[in-house]
Amino acid sequence: MARGLLPWICLRKPIYIQARFSYLHMKYLFFSWLAVFVGSWVVYVEYSSYTELCRGRECKNAICDKYRTGVIDGSACSSLCEKDTLYLGKCLSAKPNNQVYSGSWGDLEGIIKCQMEEVPHYDLVAEMEPRKETASFDKPTKGTSVEKFKEMVLGHLKTKVGDQANLQNLATLVLGVADANKDGQISLSEARSAWALIQLNEFLLAVVLQDREHTPKLLGFCGDLYVVEKVPYAPLYGLSLPWLLELWIPAGLRRSMDQWVTPSWPRKAKISIGLLELVEDVFHGTYGSFLMCDVSAAGFGYTERHDLKVVDARRIVPEAAFQEAMRERRCETDADCVYGADCLTTCDLTKRRCTTEVTRPNLAKACGALKDYLLWGAPSDVREELEKQLYACIALKGATEQMEMEHSLILNNLKTLLWKRISHTKDSK
Repeated sequence: MARGLLPWICLRKPIYIQARFSYLHMKYLFFSWLAVFVGSWVVYVEYSSYTELCRGRECKNAICDKYRTGVIDGSACSSLCEKDTLYLGKCLSAKPNNQVYSGSWGDLEGIIKCQMEEVPHYDLVAEMEPRKETASFDKPTKGTSVEKFKEMVLGHLKTKVGDQANLQNLATLVLGVADANKDGQISLSEARSAWALIQLNEFLLAVVLQDREHTPKLLGFCGDLYVVEKVPYAPLYGLSLPWLLELWIPAGLRRSMDQWVTPSWPRKAKISIGLLELVEDVFHGTYGSFLMCDVSAAGFGYTERHDLKVVDARRIVPEAAFQEAMRERRCETDADCVYGADCLTTCDLTKRRCTTEVTRPNLAKACGALKDYLLWGAPSDVREELEKQLYACIALKGATEQMEMEHSLILNNLKTLLWKRISHTKDSK
C-alpha cells in the first residue's frame, strides 16, 4: 500500500511547485504592471501641470510682439526681444496666469514675472488687478498728453491706496519708473507699460517701498513683464518634499522637519526683526496702509547677510482697495469674506455684505508665522519671555480702540528683546 502511494506523492510535488511558481509569476506581473501604471500616471500629471504652469515662451512671444509693433516699451524690452541677453531660466510658477522664472540679465541674476490672460473665475485678485486692461495695453490712448496721463495715474492711485496727502509724490515715483530710458520724457509705449504695471499689487508695493531694504529692487520691465533682483535663500524655512511623501507625514512632524535646515538662532532672530520692520513699513506707511494677506514662509526669503526680503508680494494689498472690494462682496457666512490665507472680515447678515475691517492685524499674522521659527532652538534665558510676547502678539485683534497702541507696544517689545539678545554677536551685522 505504501509503495502504491509513493508514486502519487512524487507526482503531486512537481504540480504543487509549478502552481506556486505560476502564482508568484502572476503576482510579480501584476505589481509590475501596477508600478508602471502609477509611474506613468505620475509622469503624466507632472508633465500636464508643468505645461499648464510654465508658459514662459508664450508670455515672451506675446510681450515681444507688442514691443516690435511699438505698442509697449520699457528698460528690459531690447534685452528680452532683440539682444537675447535677458534669459528665462527655471520655471517657478505656481499659477498659470502669473508666470515666474529665475533668469539672468547679463551679469545680474533676477526673477522674471509675466502676466498672462484674464483670470477666468471669480477672484478678489481679479477685482484688484483687472486683467483685461493689462493684457490689451490700450491705455492711455494715442494723443493722450503727459498731464492727462498723470491725472489717470493719480486717479488710479487714489482708488488703490486712498486719498493720501502725499499722493502727488507717489504719482511722481510712478512717472519716474515709467520713463524707462531716463530721457525726461514719457512716450506712449512707455506709458502703456507703466499703466499695465500699476494695476499689479506687487509692482505698486515695489514702487512704494523702493527705498526700504525688505523688497527686492526693480531691475527693469517690458509691458507687464518685470524683473526684480533674486533673493538667494527662499522660502524663509521649510523642506521641499515630493507630494506623495507629503501625504504620509503627520502635521506635527512636518512642522518640526521645516525647522531642520534653518540658520542659527541669532541669524533667525535678525531675519525675524526684518519681518517685524516690514510690518511697520506697510502699517500706516508713507503712502497708506497695506494688508498682508498671506504671511507664510513661501512668501519670504533672506540674503547672504540674513536680511529679510519679500519673495511674493501679490497678497500684500492696499487696504483701501481691499475695503472697497469687500464692501461690494455678498456673503452668507464669515467664510465668504476671506482673501488670501490671512485676510478675514465678518459677514453682516442684515445686509448680506462683508464688513471692511480685518479681524487680525498684520502683526498678529507675522507673529504666527514666526512662532515655531523663533522658538525652535531659542536660548534658555530668552525662551520664556519670547514665547510670552509671541503669544500676546498672536492674540492681537483688529478694529479695537486700543489696537494701534497695543500694536506699537508689542512690536517694539519684540524687536527690543531680539536685538538685545543678538546685538553683541557677529550675526547681528
